[in-house]
Amino acid sequence: MKTVRISVSILTLLTLITSVPAYAQHHHYKFIDLGTFGGPASYFSNGLDGILNPQGTAVGWADTSIPDAFPAFCYNIDCFVSRAFLVHNGKRVELDRLSDVASSAAFWITANGIVGGNSQNGEEDPLIPGWGEFRAVLWRHGKIIDLGTLDGGHESALSGVNSKGQAVGLSMNLVADDFSLIGPGLFPTQTRAFLWQKGEMRDLGTLGGDDALASFINERGQVVGISYTNTTPNASTGVPTIDPFLWEDGSMIDLGSLGGTNCNVLGFNNRGEVVGTSNLSGDVISRPFLWTKKHGMEDLGTLGGNTGQPNWINDSGDIAGKTDLAGPLSPQDHHAVLWRHGHQIDLGTFPEDSSSNAYYVNSRGQVVGTSEDRAHMLIGVGEHAFLWEGKGTMVDLNTLIQPGASLQLTYAVAINDRGEIAGFGVPPGVLPEEYETKGHAYILIPCDEDHPNVEGCNYEREDGDVASPTRSAASSRTVGRGSKGRSRNPLAGHVAFAK
Repeated sequence: MKTVRISVSILTLLTLITSVPAYAQHHHYKFIDLGTFGGPASYFSNGLDGILNPQGTAVGWADTSIPDAFPAFCYNIDCFVSRAFLVHNGKRVELDRLSDVASSAAFWITANGIVGGNSQNGEEDPLIPGWGEFRAVLWRHGKIIDLGTLDGGHESALSGVNSKGQAVGLSMNLVADDFSLIGPGLFPTQTRAFLWQKGEMRDLGTLGGDDALASFINERGQVVGISYTNTTPNASTGVPTIDPFLWEDGSMIDLGSLGGTNCNVLGFNNRGEVVGTSNLSGDVISRPFLWTKKHGMEDLGTLGGNTGQPNWINDSGDIAGKTDLAGPLSPQDHHAVLWRHGHQIDLGTFPEDSSSNAYYVNSRGQVVGTSEDRAHMLIGVGEHAFLWEGKGTMVDLNTLIQPGASLQLTYAVAINDRGEIAGFGVPPGVLPEEYETKGHAYILIPCDEDHPNVEGCNYEREDGDVASPTRSAASSRTVGRGSKGRSRNPLAGHVAFAK
């Protein structure tokens, strides 16, 4: 692969190095456990979402004590019916639903308060015995809107919505398909990308294959997603080639790949910049990419290991994610990284941990994520929620909340420009790996000048050296530009299968 280095001035390098002191001071936070609706767990989405808006309003979903009406294909992994919620200033409000006996979940909220998500309608899909139908929905002014489906299909799922009320996602139709993009072998019909606006759902087409899905829409009305480019399955993946697309003004553009036949879209900003993953030639290794109109698709590189994954890109072009470290371990350990101005900044881990992952970066450069030891990395579970503020090292958020809190904060998954944080954790006595069945969502409100007179706030500062990571945050690498060239984007929903 030919690699071209991005030129960076000496001044830029000096700025990166000298802006990182030995330690920094951090605000304390007011901790709010969002609890449940009578069931064991509550949730925030982690990925392909905008769960926390600039005004500090967050959306998620929480369990009731009602058993799932479709136990063969439970909506949540713990098989309890859930209800979508909205929370602001610590007050949680249950959102309307399409059925009293089925689940709903919210995972996107715009700056002007439009909420997006999915809701089951209580009906069984006639094409999949035991499967509860779900619909893409919006909530506006407290009312739920069923966005429907394309061409008589039985399912639709929302991925994103902008402040104009334009929503995107996927819909099934009734055309038979052995390689349905949402789930080959489970769903028997085509998956199609949709744009919904002013009460009408529009099929966005494909890149040449039979299936596509839309992942994000920005404030300019640009849409990104993934699509089959043909109908011939590849020997390496078992499905047709999947490329990312950009849809604008009625036209769908193929964004290419890094040489492989499988891509995924994981982030999109208002400048039209796209991040995701692409297989390299041979479909053995997947790499993180950035696509821009000027440069096309570029390999973002790693910390010397094989793979990486971006999780978010903000409107300044900062990218939060993780990449593998060099070494013989399989799988390789990975560190949280921030890609900024052509550099990959290693955010490190906590001393007892070997891996970390950054999920979100706001416009102030504050990054949140999780850090874990190798045993938990191997099972894909985070242990310690962290905050990195561009100075010094990451800090364990558990050290910045009041003692005796009702949760161990294991994940921080979103942070807005006011510094408010959304995440999830586990109660005392519950293992980190049980977060999906016994964990709770939480909100952190910073005790700072933007949040004066908050009841229960400690306005003293905490030194950032309380938990120094194993590698300096100043450690950075130049991002290479990979060759032009091609992970499945899973359903933006939360369905667990009975074992």
